[in-house]
Amino acid sequence: MLLCIDVGNTHTQFGVYDKGKLKSDYRVSSEVVRTEDEIGIVVLSLLEHDGVKAGKVEGVGISSVVPNLTGILERMSQKYFGCAAMVVSPEFELGIKVGYDEPLSVGSDRICAAVAGYKKYGGPLIILDFGTATTYDVVSADGVYLGGAIAPGLETAAADLQRRAAKLPRIELLFPDNVIGKTTVKSMQSGIMFGAVDAMEGIVRRIKEALGTDATVIATGGYGKIMSGHSKIINHLEPALVLEGVRIIYEGNRGRKPSRKGH
Repeated sequence: MLLCIDVGNTHTQFGVYDKGKLKSDYRVSSEVVRTEDEIGIVVLSLLEHDGVKAGKVEGVGISSVVPNLTGILERMSQKYFGCAAMVVSPEFELGIKVGYDEPLSVGSDRICAAVAGYKKYGGPLIILDFGTATTYDVVSADGVYLGGAIAPGLETAAADLQRRAAKLPRIELLFPDNVIGKTTVKSMQSGIMFGAVDAMEGIVRRIKEALGTDATVIATGGYGKIMSGHSKIINHLEPALVLEGVRIIYEGNRGRKPSRKGH
């Protein structure tokens, strides 16, 4: 079994793969104040709940955009699973090329999503990851990661609006029944949620124009499901896309060291 970990700014997702198939996955908050022991106890209890024994886990792969948590998870892996974790970076063999001007500056979550998306659907491909930020990642027909765009995520936009406007309340990020809100909460939900859909569809159209061709559009991330339900421009929903990318990169680089080539 392989334990794959996707560390985001807000949440960390754990996935257990058994012979290449996702057996269980869990989502917890990305709290940097936790020690390797605290995280280890949480992970072990989650695995035990699904009948997975720690001794069955033979490897750990990590994608992390929170450097302070990366080292903690590496120590957790060594202490509780007895193995050195593989931390994903563009230096490994990926199955795609990275055409970014500074390959090592690309978030590992973006790389993992691109690797998994291209392996499953080919290219050209546009991946929308709805998390703390909303990221747009583009892979060409011949498997080159071209880059993309980064915008504020739904929670980020809502929190900033509430923080800057004293009389606006915190809201639940749901789509209202009508775009014309008749309460402050529904007005905020309308502006944030429908506004995010329209902004997303506009950027996707611009990316397709820049590519000069149509492209498959995949949604992932914490808000991927709710957003994909309100946009016909999204072709596929893949909630565990980053975890899948971690698995693919881990299995393709088992026993190897980073190539330091950036692709």
